Order: sequence, then C-alpha cells, then structure tokens
Amino acid sequence: MSLDGLRSALVVHRSAFTLDITLDVAPGEVVALLGPNGAGKTTALRALAGLTPLSGGHITLDGRPLHTLAPERRPIGMVFQDYLLFPHLSALDNVAFGPRCQGVAKAEARRAAAALLERVGLAGRAAARPRELSGGQAQRVALARALAVRPRLMLLDEPLAALDAHTRLEIRSQLRRHLGDFDGATVLVTHDPLDAMVLADRLIVVEDGAVVQQGAPAEVARRPRTDYVARLVGLNLYRGLGDGAGAKVGELLLHTAEQLDGPAFVAFSPTAVALYRTRPDGSPRNLWQARIDGIERHGDNVRVHLDGPISAFADITPAALADLDLSPGERIWASVKATETHAYPA
Repeated sequence: MSLDGLRSALVVHRSAFTLDITLDVAPGEVVALLGPNGAGKTTALRALAGLTPLSGGHITLDGRPLHTLAPERRPIGMVFQDYLLFPHLSALDNVAFGPRCQGVAKAEARRAAAALLERVGLAGRAAARPRELSGGQAQRVALARALAVRPRLMLLDEPLAALDAHTRLEIRSQLRRHLGDFDGATVLVTHDPLDAMVLADRLIVVEDGAVVQQGAPAEVARRPRTDYVARLVGLNLYRGLGDGAGAKVGELLLHTAEQLDGPAFVAFSPTAVALYRTRPDGSPRNLWQARIDGIERHGDNVRVHLDGPISAFADITPAALADLDLSPGERIWASVKATETHAYPA
C-alpha cells in the first residue's frame, strides 16, 4: 500500500454556497483549517468523512479512492467538539467500540482499548462513565476511541472548544504529543489561532468556500493576506502600491522595512503604533493624524481604534492611556517606525 497520505479536491454545491478546495496532507502531518463562520471548514471535514456527499472532485488516502466508500468503511478516526461518547458505556468500552464494530473479538478489543487509555494517561479511569469524567478526560477518551480503529486519517472538529482555559492549556500540549506519534494524516478544524499554531504543521485558511492562504504557521502569521487572517494573528493589514521607498496606502505613504515595487501588502503590529497628543518632535517618517473611534480593554493592554487616512489598532498600556487622557472622538497623532512596518508582494 502506498503511504502518500491524503490527496483531495473537495467540491460541494449548496443553494447559496460552494466549497471548492484542494486539500493534501502528508503522512504524519497535521493541517489546520481556519476561517470565519460559514467559510466551509466543517463542510470540508464532513465531506472527508463521507457525511456530506461531494458534488465533484475526489478523495484518495494512501493511494486508494475514499470518496466511493460509505462512511463506516473509511479508515478515519473522528474527534468531535462535544466528543459524543456513549453515556451508557465505560471509558474502556467507548474505546473498544470501534474495534468491536470492525469484527475484533471482545477480549482483544478491550485489551487494545486498555493500552490506549494508558497511552493517554487514563488507565485509572477505565471503568468510569462519561458523566464521571472531567472535560479534559472526556477529550482524551474521545481521542483514544478515534485511534482505536487504527485510522489513516484523523479528523478533529474543534477538539478543545469545550474545555476551560486552564484545562485547554494542559490538553493542548498532550494532544500535540499524541498527534506527533500518529503516522497518518490529520486535519484539524479550529477557530482558535493558538490551537492552530501549536498543533498544526501547516495552516490552510478558507474563506467563502475557497483557500485564500496556506503555509507554515509562522509564515502565515508573519505575512497575512486577508483581513480575517490579519485579525486572527493580531496585525494591522493594508493593500497598497510599492514605489521602492515604501508603499502608498490610499493617500498615505508608509515607509517600510522592505523595499519593493508593485502591488503590496503592508502589515504592522498594534503594539508598534505610538500615540501623541501633539505632533511629535522630529516628525517620524510614518506619521498621520487620526480620530479615536473607540477604546477597549485588550488583554493586559488597551486597544485604541483609530480612524483617519488609514484605520488602525494601537495597543497601549493602561498607564499610557491615563497619561494621554484619551477619549473617543478626539484627534490624535499616530506613528509607526519603518523598521516595524513590513511589506510583501500582494
């Protein structure tokens, strides 16, 4: 059998929406599908699982056609957002259920399930019913159940969404370790950029049923290509025209760390934006006047929404907000250093 992972072209037509993406995942690789609500991420996952029929395209796994098989015959493991454990079965029997459905003898299936529960650190909870498990424990049982059928493709639909922040931190690191030991292909759907950055080897961003950007997490974070991705990774993003010295964005020329000509994206972090009550001495190269459109708490900082020749977010400390005595509607000067303003081809 050729172990070349997942190769797919997924086309799904609906009345007001079409999904049309290519999705390839190598053996041992974890690919995260990101995108806003309604982008088509879950449709893609359901199409791979056989739960949503293809309108066109194909799915092959390790060189074998998958799209012609019924869902129950596909070598796939799934972990759902709500885990969907059988409430009347113990953790051990939940994990053993898949192998039993594949014809494995009861004793052998339970031995394999016990080994998997030990692998995910739950050997001592084998007899527990789902209602007796914490959220993190239920997630690990769901993962063990998915692995029990010896899948070649693992599909995870928001696997950490039901966990509280503290448990999520712990389970995320454990999940990364378990996925690292899995030699099949893995597709992860998530809304959380941190889950994607930690768990995935590659990101594929889907908007309106199409792939708009893909690459290694660091590359996507450093060079976003849509407003959604920019918001996801916390950057101000603009489309402009490079002229060698910088990039023209609307009527504003932004001097950038990189020099290029032609259509360009320009990005900088909200933390790189400095605010002044009066025009600063020395006139920084990237300087503009703006109106404060809003002020909100943002983590440990304060996010100031600026409206002017360009709209931008500026993140400042609460102390800086007090010193500047800022209020919505006021005029302010904003600047960003050229060395912190990055341009790349559009």
